[in-house]
Amino acid sequence: AVEKAIRESDLGLNPSSEGQLVRVPIPPLSEERRVELTKIAGRYAEESRVAIRNIRRHTMDDLKKSEKDGTISKDQHRDYSEIIQNLTDDFIGQIDHTLKGKDDEILQI
Repeated sequence: AVEKAIRESDLGLNPSSEGQLVRVPIPPLSEERRVELTKIAGRYAEESRVAIRNIRRHTMDDLKKSEKDGTISKDQHRDYSEIIQNLTDDFIGQIDHTLKGKDDEILQI
């Protein structure tokens, strides 16, 4: 099961099973493979950004409902919206910073 999962992953690895032991030879990274890995990292980063934006959208929808219900005032809605947007910007900035660092690390020879 482990061998099959590794083989089916998008990592380009070819494991071999030896009884209860699974060997995964990891070849040295070529320039082409390094670029491919940065693209994979970029896809993961974009998925994370989309997830954060979806959380923001759902939270903003909840805020609108709360304002309509009279649970919070317009001022509170504005304040909370600003806080949520700042948090969203911070987390997306962290993702971008981490991705930049990982890209540099992967491309370093």
